Amino acid sequence: MAKTMRVDKLLGHTGWGTRRELKELCKGGHVTINGAVCRDSSQKVDPAADVIAVDGQAVSYEEHIYLMLYKPAGVVSATEDNVSPTVIGLLPRQYQGAGLFPVGRLDKDTTGLLLITNDGTWAHGITSPKQHMDKIYDAGVEGDIPADLGERFAAGIVLDDGLHCLPAQAVQTGPQSLTVVVQEGKFHQVKRMCAAVGLKVVRLHRRSIGSVVLDARLEPGQFRPLTVAEREALKGRSR
Repeated sequence: MAKTMRVDKLLGHTGWGTRRELKELCKGGHVTINGAVCRDSSQKVDPAADVIAVDGQAVSYEEHIYLMLYKPAGVVSATEDNVSPTVIGLLPRQYQGAGLFPVGRLDKDTTGLLLITNDGTWAHGITSPKQHMDKIYDAGVEGDIPADLGERFAAGIVLDDGLHCLPAQAVQTGPQSLTVVVQEGKFHQVKRMCAAVGLKVVRLHRRSIGSVVLDARLEPGQFRPLTVAEREALKGRSR
């Protein structure tokens, strides 16, 4: 049986406006279904079979959306915020009504790979520490990097509040730089783990999640859809 939905729900999902705005859009004759004007915003359509257009512009509908974003500094990993710009606000209009959210979070000053979706099951398979999904970060630090850094991270860092982190990896890559690999995403985790060994993180960039690496062609603030292979590689962990 075909999966149908109201035309205003479909148009709202694809960023064409609020339900009230879409009702007026239909009343004004701006919406067509298979070439016929639709003046009833509650009319049912089949997204897989019907051609819906607004002022002649075809509307492309996807139930689930999977994006890779190069998160810049200065934006928060949230759907909305009263003070700061959000990662969802970086996306164009057609994504604004789709119920998208960031998969996990990066601190406001942290840059790099952030996944965005509206598929909760898929997202859980990435964020749950039980899935053992590696997240790789490059960190610039201040302080004396201890000689036994790798051993201390591998043993499981204990944070200042007594929280025991899962075993992680840390490798010195320069005079004041590290690569850190973690499998969980607690609040300020990489920064707090570094603080536990006497280091202050002054720059943090996430370059990969699992096998998915931030696309080198993206600039800060830019995004692209995940490829099917990337999406499936991460989805495999959620089953």
